[in-house]
Amino acid sequence: MKFLHTSDWHVGKVLKGHSRLDEQRAVLREIVQVAQEHQVDAVLVASDLYESSAPSADAQQLVVQVLLALRRTGAEVIAIAGNHDHAATFDAYRPLMASAGITLAGSARVAADGGVVEFTARSTREPVIVALLPFLSPRHAVRAAQLVTKTPGEAAAGYGRLVRDLLAALTTGFRDDAVNLVMSHLMAAQGKLGGGERSAQSIAEYWVPDDAFPPDAHYVALGHLHRRQSLPAPCPVHYCGSPIALDFGEQDNPSVVLVVEAEVGALTRVVAEVPIRSGRRLRTVRGTVDELTQRADSFGDDYLRVLLCEPARAGLQQDVRRLLPNTLEVRVDPTFTASADPVNSARPSTPVVGVERGPDELFHEYCVTRKLVDERVEALFARLHDQVTTGNT
Repeated sequence: MKFLHTSDWHVGKVLKGHSRLDEQRAVLREIVQVAQEHQVDAVLVASDLYESSAPSADAQQLVVQVLLALRRTGAEVIAIAGNHDHAATFDAYRPLMASAGITLAGSARVAADGGVVEFTARSTREPVIVALLPFLSPRHAVRAAQLVTKTPGEAAAGYGRLVRDLLAALTTGFRDDAVNLVMSHLMAAQGKLGGGERSAQSIAEYWVPDDAFPPDAHYVALGHLHRRQSLPAPCPVHYCGSPIALDFGEQDNPSVVLVVEAEVGALTRVVAEVPIRSGRRLRTVRGTVDELTQRADSFGDDYLRVLLCEPARAGLQQDVRRLLPNTLEVRVDPTFTASADPVNSARPSTPVVGVERGPDELFHEYCVTRKLVDERVEALFARLHDQVTTGNT
């Protein structure tokens, strides 16, 4: 049987104040075409369908339309909530989506109550078992472990151990005569960040060890990390990555979906890493305003992050945006600032007035000025900021 593995759509994402909904619509339309062309038996959407836990009506409409379009290809459609999604809303709409043949999972459940989905592959008539584990914050992991494993959870238990226990409980029904799959949203210990993940949920507190994945799984479909990668584990474990570069830190990541072939009693293989080309490219460019203007024709319709190699001055940002209309971010290149002012090179560079900077960057600069640089403090700030802005307190 064949299935399509995709994740981290982040519908509703706004980049530097610029909506990307039209791009996302084109990207998701392309994913539907891939599912149709490859005639997959199932589509596994491994979380973070939305950018926000309170998505706009337009974002919700797009996601629902795409899930229905995927279902119309004849494939089973299964989607789980990630740390950007609102788990309770997924669960609330679960019965409604089920009436359309689509499975939504917002929170961890016991196997008999939707924690495991079973169906028959239309192409091979093989039975397929899919264990589902949506995103769990550490404060909810103990509660989920008590619910699913039926054993007391220790408040001080490691997050990775609890996730391992949950996966073990959900996969006890795996059979030798079936294709056994796992879909989850988590931070695997050896995974590499894609460059645009929410830092508060990518620190060591959230890591899951390799031995958490069951050796009898044909395939583990993961979401959360935006970089396409496979991991060493007792079974095939893959992140498909995001089908669109979500931030400039991801500009060099390939945007793909995975088409995977699995068979009872055989090794699973990724049939194809299908490139998704609809999203506009993100590009970081360096130089003076004059130099970049001379190269403007080579940038096409790429969205630009401009690092200027000239001193800051009034009106500089406006000049750049007028000459390069696709510019989303402007700042003075830190390497230029350091070389131009070696005495103060250790200090954080002064950005162009009016340039948007993220809270993490502002807090880091504050810590540097106060000589309080500590990764643990910055991780705590990121976690608290995440709780305040998403309402997940």
